[in-house]
Amino acid sequence: MGAILTLVEPVVIINKLGTSFFEMALTQTVYNQSLKATAGDSDRAQALSSRFLLIQSVLSSLAAMLSIIPLSRMAECHGPKVFLVASQMGSVLGMFTLVIFMYCAVPLEILYLGSVLHGLSGGGPMFWAGVAALASLSSEQGKRTLKLNIVDFCFGVAGVVGGLLSGYLYQMGPSVLLLTAILVSVVALLYSVFALTDSRRSLSESEPLLAESQTGKKMDRISVGMLMTAMVLFILGMVGAENVLQLYVLKPPLSWDSVWAGYGSATTSAMYLSSFIGVLGLFRLLGDTTLTLLGIVSNCTGMAIMAFAVESWVYFLARGIMMFACVPMPTLRAMLSKNLHPQQYGRVFGLLQLVLAVTDLLSNVFFTSIYPLTLGWFSGFCFLLSCAISYISAVPLIYQSGRNLRPGSI
Repeated sequence: MGAILTLVEPVVIINKLGTSFFEMALTQTVYNQSLKATAGDSDRAQALSSRFLLIQSVLSSLAAMLSIIPLSRMAECHGPKVFLVASQMGSVLGMFTLVIFMYCAVPLEILYLGSVLHGLSGGGPMFWAGVAALASLSSEQGKRTLKLNIVDFCFGVAGVVGGLLSGYLYQMGPSVLLLTAILVSVVALLYSVFALTDSRRSLSESEPLLAESQTGKKMDRISVGMLMTAMVLFILGMVGAENVLQLYVLKPPLSWDSVWAGYGSATTSAMYLSSFIGVLGLFRLLGDTTLTLLGIVSNCTGMAIMAFAVESWVYFLARGIMMFACVPMPTLRAMLSKNLHPQQYGRVFGLLQLVLAVTDLLSNVFFTSIYPLTLGWFSGFCFLLSCAISYISAVPLIYQSGRNLRPGSI
């Protein structure tokens, strides 16, 4: 029973269900309000929604940057569980601002307050820093790639279920969907506070530091730098385009309603399942670097096809080709953790998430700024641009792989 309570997967599953419900409620609410403000003009509503969600993302990311350093210091003293608890408290508080908007005569801009509250508590960056640290602490080096992909698999399962249910819950009423999201998120928070245990003391801290025992201190710095660079480039190309895609499917020619949007969300989350199956079958044969490159190619090829999705079947075809798109990030985190001592996980993963938070912000600003400008001539241009940027993330991996093959480098 004690071993089960060290697993971070239940928190990931329950939290993802709650956030899936909330994201559907938020996106539909913002888009519907934008349609009202523009008298039903879908293109203007797209631009207005895109700008609103961009401001939300910027506020949340900036607030998260302010909280990362103090939260990282707390995590060094009390363990990475601090990241999970703080970020989920902010998430629940942020959700209540949408409740206030629905039941009180207040402007839509009240939702900005929710973004700030979420960010000041650490937001998504700190949640995933805690997840990665706890998952790494509870696994052996040789099985860490599989462990972190199992976490992503659980995330994907919850996303599929949440995506499928959210559209139907929204049709029952936006308030039903939102209140369900809050209830599920509170359950995840309570589990993190009262059930989840920190596994630091159960692990041997004598696990050798890969860089020190095999490649030397200088090589360790280069390895960490290359891995972080690959993650930054991949996120830079992927995050902003994925957020734009949520709006792209709502406008003509696809014109999806909440049910179809739920199917799309479920298909997106299904990539975590297919990625896990791929890792489960291939990680012993291919190795971390090759697996990551496979995921990059899968993601970029599918995103390129998505640029020409004028019918729903093309969208789902592109998602099918992106079946390994979720392999790179957990595998890169596993590769990074293998170059660190367990005592360094909280600080380094916190620093990593700070860098990724900045990258996430830049990606959202970049793509949501370009997207409205392309609506009149080629609205899929953002996805081709995403493909090009994400492909560049393969360069530091190939460089690092080449260094490891040189005589005397290992």
